[in-house]
Amino acid sequence: MNILSIFVLIPLLMMIALFFTKTRGQINFIAATGASILVILSGILTYLYLTERQAGNVAEMLFTSDVIWYAPFNIHYSVGVDGVSVAMLILTSLIVFTGVFASWRIDPMPKEFFLWFCLLSIGVYGFFISIDLFTMFMFYEIALIPMYLLIGIWGTGRKEYAAMKLTLMLMGGSAFLLVGILGIYYFSGAQSMNLLDIAANHIPLGVQHYLFPLTFMGFGVLGALFPFHTWSPDGHASAPTAVSMLHAGVLMKLGGYGAFRVAIYLMPEAAHEMAWIFLILTGISVVYGAFSAVVQTDLKYINAYSSVSHCGLVLFAILMLNETAMTGAIMQMLSHGLMTALFFALIGMIYGRTHTRLITQMGGLMKIIPFLGVSYVIAGLASLGLPGLSGFVAEMTIFVGSFQHADIFHRVLTIIAASSIVITAVYILRVVGKLLYGKVQDPHHEELTDATWWERLSVVTLIIAIVAIGSAPFWISNMIHDSLMPVMSQLMR
Repeated sequence: MNILSIFVLIPLLMMIALFFTKTRGQINFIAATGASILVILSGILTYLYLTERQAGNVAEMLFTSDVIWYAPFNIHYSVGVDGVSVAMLILTSLIVFTGVFASWRIDPMPKEFFLWFCLLSIGVYGFFISIDLFTMFMFYEIALIPMYLLIGIWGTGRKEYAAMKLTLMLMGGSAFLLVGILGIYYFSGAQSMNLLDIAANHIPLGVQHYLFPLTFMGFGVLGALFPFHTWSPDGHASAPTAVSMLHAGVLMKLGGYGAFRVAIYLMPEAAHEMAWIFLILTGISVVYGAFSAVVQTDLKYINAYSSVSHCGLVLFAILMLNETAMTGAIMQMLSHGLMTALFFALIGMIYGRTHTRLITQMGGLMKIIPFLGVSYVIAGLASLGLPGLSGFVAEMTIFVGSFQHADIFHRVLTIIAASSIVITAVYILRVVGKLLYGKVQDPHHEELTDATWWERLSVVTLIIAIVAIGSAPFWISNMIHDSLMPVMSQLMR
């Protein structure tokens, strides 16, 4: 069996095994075992990928497999990976692993929760390994469907409203996306929906002018593109901890990855001509998200609006259409995925103890739960771009690449987007100061306990990954760089 298909098979086997469980211990064992295998598998895949590259295998996609799925429409189950895909699989495996331990005591119906969580994982893994447009879209939809139930049943606050809003808006984006994908296949003249086959053909420029906005907006809805971002804060705020981690950490990356892999790669001419429109919208997302985070008092809403800003940077960098900025975009996907998962994990752990997410009702937690307090500070420092952590590497690469454009338009937009760093520092330092220091406000603070072993495992894993990328980013950036060559060739032809 192709190694890539195992990423989809393992969560499927986990779902089957979960049907036969009867106790929480059995449920946790299956979830933890499957998640651990996925982390190990992603490490093996990374090693094999780097070995192939060192051996001089410069194929555009490695570990490919192609099986006819539906002959009348020439739909194939086609999979393959490059450095960007491998990086996303590493990110997904880490967040699935940590999300399982963050949900160690999930209630009610833990079995059903992990069943839907596994289905969500299948969709995400399948999307990142697919190189057939229809297969990619199918896995994209599989990733979206479980979100409604995961938020609507296990969420908090206005969970039914948030779940319905998220589902309707993302399905609306899917409608744009489906029209765009079918148009790409029809007008490319390719014999299949394989991305590489379509890229080898030429979509007429007049058609690109219609299909590029549809495709970019379709993926952009999931990437929190302004003004289609409004589902994100409500969805994140109402979702249970592990779902917030996977949603903000990985699911939103489907938007940036899809825009890069489909819209930019397959329609480079329209990308050059129309990028300025979406650059303005993504620039608004970056600054608006940061300013909105400043005025929030709910921890989850703060992190949700912060995600709008940071994911806006991903799309912003992709639209710069140069190698350095695009490398920064992929690094930002990794960095934001890890640090926002860490934030949501910590917020869930703090909420489970204090039963509030309002910073106005908290204070002095560093004295009571020091492990969680120190971890929150580390997450905050990564978010505001402290050197040595992943956020600094990603954002500096984005801004350096964006500023390489010599014209006033791009440089002014870059300066405006870079101002988000200052705004981020404001709300991060404000929250850290209010939440962790000062007077203890919880009347039951003597009953609060610090992190359990499973919570520590989840948090430490994410912190190690953030520090590793920030301290030694070159192996990942080189892996990404190699995979950008086909895209850059398309953009320069």
